[in-house]
Amino acid sequence: MASSDSTTKPAKAKNKVNFTAGRVAAFKCPDGKKEAFLWDDKQPGLGLRAFASGKKTYIFQVWVNGRTQRTVIGAEESFDIEQARTEAKKFNVLASQNVSPAKVKREKAAAELSEEKEVKRGSVTLGAVWSEYVEANKNDWGEKHYKDHLKSVQQAGLPWARGKGRLTKQGCLFPLVNIKLGDLNADLVRRWLDKENKTRPGVAAQTYRLLFACLSWSNEQPEYAGLIDVVALKSKAVKKTVTKLKPRDDVLQREQLPALFAEFRKIANPVISAYVQTLLLTGARRNELMGLQWSDVDFTWKSMTIRDKATSKGSVEGVRVIPLTPYVESLLIQLPRRNQWVFSSLSGKSGKLNDPRKSYDPAINAAGIANLTLHGLRRSFATLSEWVEVPTGVVAQIMGHKPSATAEKHYKQRPLDLLRLWHERIETWFLEQAGLCAPVSSEKRLTVVKEA
Repeated sequence: MASSDSTTKPAKAKNKVNFTAGRVAAFKCPDGKKEAFLWDDKQPGLGLRAFASGKKTYIFQVWVNGRTQRTVIGAEESFDIEQARTEAKKFNVLASQNVSPAKVKREKAAAELSEEKEVKRGSVTLGAVWSEYVEANKNDWGEKHYKDHLKSVQQAGLPWARGKGRLTKQGCLFPLVNIKLGDLNADLVRRWLDKENKTRPGVAAQTYRLLFACLSWSNEQPEYAGLIDVVALKSKAVKKTVTKLKPRDDVLQREQLPALFAEFRKIANPVISAYVQTLLLTGARRNELMGLQWSDVDFTWKSMTIRDKATSKGSVEGVRVIPLTPYVESLLIQLPRRNQWVFSSLSGKSGKLNDPRKSYDPAINAAGIANLTLHGLRRSFATLSEWVEVPTGVVAQIMGHKPSATAEKHYKQRPLDLLRLWHERIETWFLEQAGLCAPVSSEKRLTVVKEA
């Protein structure tokens, strides 16, 4: 389909022969040359171009508007002589009207591409594009983000991965997975949002963002480019339908700590009891702490290695080392060592704790604290630490927040012992407010020995 314009002079008469099957087959590029031309004496403008590689193509060359215009008809093995003459005749008629053959081929190619797009728009479903999108990007996502994409298109009524006898609920995006790209329009998206908003507005708003991230990605792929008008889909009516999510502000008050610790310590499952208390006293993310392994805990030098934001393939964005404070140590050291996971589970497929809410929710309800999420424990660690007047950068380093100020990024590299100084003060304050006694640290420290 390649074409080119040139200023090549008209073919000389000695290069013209009446094309026959034998002459076409016998024509070759002479040794020492890159290419050679043979012209048909019967059809004006029709030529055969032979390359040093042995490849041969039919071409058409003509003068249009004072310039030589040349275009490729096709490979010699794909056309017989009469077919090549027919194509050349069409180009010759257009050339007599001052229409360039190269322009004709460009317009034909554009028409074929447009037709191909329409076929795809009418056959490719959103679900097919979604599957390719997830597969192409999952290695760059966190585990939760990846699972959110799978959950959004899941079918209803399938056996639940966790819990016998339980069945999956229909994913928020499932009603659209069989929709053809050509049928996807702003009104359809708006009606889908309206329906989902009646039962799960927050999930619908999140899924809406996942959907348009997928559609934007598809427009960057050669096979899907131009199939979807993302701007048209994001009409004013659609944007108005999306529920505006308010940031969560669930956080513990100092007065609530006695009741909370009392109920956490009553949880019958020692793994969950230790997990939720450690979550509050370290400010870690829930999935980070679930992924804690025994090899990450150093009881000798009192440290824990936290792996930040695990991806779907198990890789992590970063690693941070935080102090193993006395009370947290007392919680962990009593846990059963069933496998490599600190917070293990006998029922979980992975062998580690997956969802503590079955015990967590009754505990916070019994403590009289409404709507405190597991992430609210992390938020509470950051907020309540201010009572100890701890430097903000210390709390951020313990929690795994990326430093924001220039001084934090480039100048302050706090050693573990300095973090321990403040972290133990934070833990002691939490325990005092809860009416608990802080365990005595059995930490081993290096000391300087003076020679006699």
